Amino acid sequence: MAPYMELDNFGRSSIRNIYYDTDTYLLIRRSVDKPVYKEKLRIRSYGRAARGGKVFVELKKKYQSIVYKRRISMPQEDALGWLARVSTCPQSTQITDEIDYFVSFYQSLHPVMFICYEREAFFSKDGSDFRVTFDDNILCRQDELTLDSDAYGTPILPDGKVLMEIKCSGGIPLWMTDILSRERIYKTSFSKYGTAYKQIIFPQLCNTHDSITEAANYD
Repeated sequence: MAPYMELDNFGRSSIRNIYYDTDTYLLIRRSVDKPVYKEKLRIRSYGRAARGGKVFVELKKKYQSIVYKRRISMPQEDALGWLARVSTCPQSTQITDEIDYFVSFYQSLHPVMFICYEREAFFSKDGSDFRVTFDDNILCRQDELTLDSDAYGTPILPDGKVLMEIKCSGGIPLWMTDILSRERIYKTSFSKYGTAYKQIIFPQLCNTHDSITEAANYD
């Protein structure tokens, strides 16, 4: 990629996310079924969030394989209070109105998963919106759901694997198409939260259901 792309200003960065869902994990259960339209809500920071530092509240939507992201920045304390419905958003925009509607519609939204990873992001030298990112050391956990905590958790990728994402609004440049063909790299579907749900949350739910069933049968 060197002749065509260069590392962005952040270089290698640590990204932290808190994902929101309902009590029954409705959002991610819908998402893993691969519907035509799906959506998710998260709070993100680049690096460890400092007290009073900015984080991003993001509403991410996907329709027919096209991703739309709406986000707004604010201090972590304001973001957590706003999404918990204990305070109002300190800003008033179309984006905050969309997020307010989303939270009101699903009602029981709350933090359910922390996911962090290391990212290298590259952008095209020709000024286009073509970007390539590489994520590794993807970790997830269900406790200590704050962006100012340590980065730790359960890995969701096999050893030696990284996640490469190609991001563009138009076609992929010919030079990249040649590389993908030569190296036999094919497009696949991968969701960090979806993978964490299938590997960690869903087995827990199954074990709980089995325990309840066994107790009922015993009674």
